Amino acid sequence: MIDNFTTWYSALEPMLQMFWGCAIVASVIFLVQMVLTMIGMDGHDVDTTFDVSDFGDMDGSTMDAGGGLSLFSIRNFINFFMGFGWAGVSLHSTIGSNLWLVLVAVAVGCAFVWMFFYIRRQAHKLEANGAFNIQNCLNRTANVYLRIPPRGEGKGKVQISVNGAYHELDALTDGDAISTGQKVRITEIIDGETLRVSAL
Repeated sequence: MIDNFTTWYSALEPMLQMFWGCAIVASVIFLVQMVLTMIGMDGHDVDTTFDVSDFGDMDGSTMDAGGGLSLFSIRNFINFFMGFGWAGVSLHSTIGSNLWLVLVAVAVGCAFVWMFFYIRRQAHKLEANGAFNIQNCLNRTANVYLRIPPRGEGKGKVQISVNGAYHELDALTDGDAISTGQKVRITEIIDGETLRVSAL
């Protein structure tokens, strides 16, 4: 079976190989993410956010579109390449110009990102219902979702599980910057959406 797939794939022209590669790989990862989400193992490890601080001193440069959802996350890159790949595969025989085909595929990829981003944002809003009391976060540990700038210079995001549901909230720290993925302890509830944390 693998030999048949390799033979079929090798016979494709380079442009079509690129589209099929993006479509297959992105779709497999998307299905894995979906299964993990359905069985409650999604957490923060699967939807990792790129921390621009890893590329230099760029505090606050991470693109956050509200609700704790980052536009520059692995999940959204997967959504883009899934839409990009399948659009290219589907329209390859219809659009004769490779340039126009790539442009249309990019547009479809961006539409996929927007669609899934919108769905996730609405789901987060439903999750943050009256049953969630931010006071229950005090003295708990959380994971940093978006880098927290040092000494109260800006807000980051933390992800915390309360009563089996994940919540993403703004966070400040009085100490040094805290990178994405680190664990923190919540030391103060500043307001209904913001926490003060310290690194563990």
